[in-house]
Parts: sequence; structure tokens; C-alpha cells
Amino acid sequence: MNPRIAQTSAPLLDTLAERWSPRAFDIEHSLPEGALRGIFEAARWAPSAKNTQPWRFIITRRGSESFAKIEAALLGFNQTWAGNAAALVVNIAETTDADGNKQPWAEYDLGQAVAHLSIQAQSEGLHLHQMGGFDRDAIRTAFDLEERFLPVSVTAIGAIGSLDQLPEALRERETAPRVRLPLEDLVLVRD
Repeated sequence: MNPRIAQTSAPLLDTLAERWSPRAFDIEHSLPEGALRGIFEAARWAPSAKNTQPWRFIITRRGSESFAKIEAALLGFNQTWAGNAAALVVNIAETTDADGNKQPWAEYDLGQAVAHLSIQAQSEGLHLHQMGGFDRDAIRTAFDLEERFLPVSVTAIGAIGSLDQLPEALRERETAPRVRLPLEDLVLVRD
């Protein structure tokens, strides 16, 4: 049994069951020009309230100045592994539109867009790891973001690398079986 494949209580699409969030990325792997287009096209077609599409992305490749800015804004142990990914992406919610109208659903819609891109990436043989541990103000400053744009998460994208590049504590997490709450614990009301 592969500990990375989800043990589910109902059948899932293989792409969903096989999706997981590695920390060991192959530092030799690079993404050719256009390689991420499909996954961001999947994000573009995610549903959104009133079709506002309140998601924006900062897409960077390892070795670029922009990648270094994102890597520098990562917190804690995220800095020990995320720099090996082929790309770092800042996922941004447009919380107020250009006319100043609040978009209270923006973070939810961004989550859907990122979910769509993560499944598309998995189907294309790429792996992603989402992070909340980063300095939002540092990202805002580094990329001169308007107040209406809220950095919500950072995603590392690439190919799986060797466990040897990770500290021991992260190696254990990388190989541990995937665990989720039982489905029954997630449903509050069922009629």
C-alpha cells in the first residue's frame, strides 16, 4: 500500500486520491516556458460568485528575482524546503473590486481556483504544496500590491525530489500515512 494514496470511504478520481503535498522538491527540475499555462487555465475556469473571478496570481520561477522575494517572505521551516520547488506562486484574493465594492466571497473563490489548479497540476504530473506561513506585508511591499489585493497563500510547484534534502523531522512527515477526519465527523447535519 502506498502511504501517499488516500484511503477513502468512497471511490474518488485517481487524480484526487493521489494528490498530496510534498516538501521534497527536485532542485534540478525546471519548468519550460508555458508549462504552467494549463494549471492556470484550470484556475481561470473555476466557479466564482457573480462570475467576478476575484483571484490573482504572482507566478515565479526558481532563479528569478521575484522567486527570491517570495522565498524571503516565507516563515519558519517553509524556508528550509520551498526554495527547491521549480516555481513559487502567491495566491491573491481581490477583496474589493476596482470600483471599491467589497467582494466578501473573494477568499472562498480563490480557494476554488487554487483547488482547480492543484488537481490539474496533479493530472499533469506536477506536485504542489500550499503554505500559509509567510509574511503578507513583505509580499505586499515586495510586489507593490494595492490594498484591495490580499495575499492568502503561497504554493510551491515542481517535481518530487529526494527525501535526503530534508531535515529529519520533515522526512518523517513526508513518508507518514495521510490522515483525515472521518467523513461522519465533517457533516454537521444530514437529513
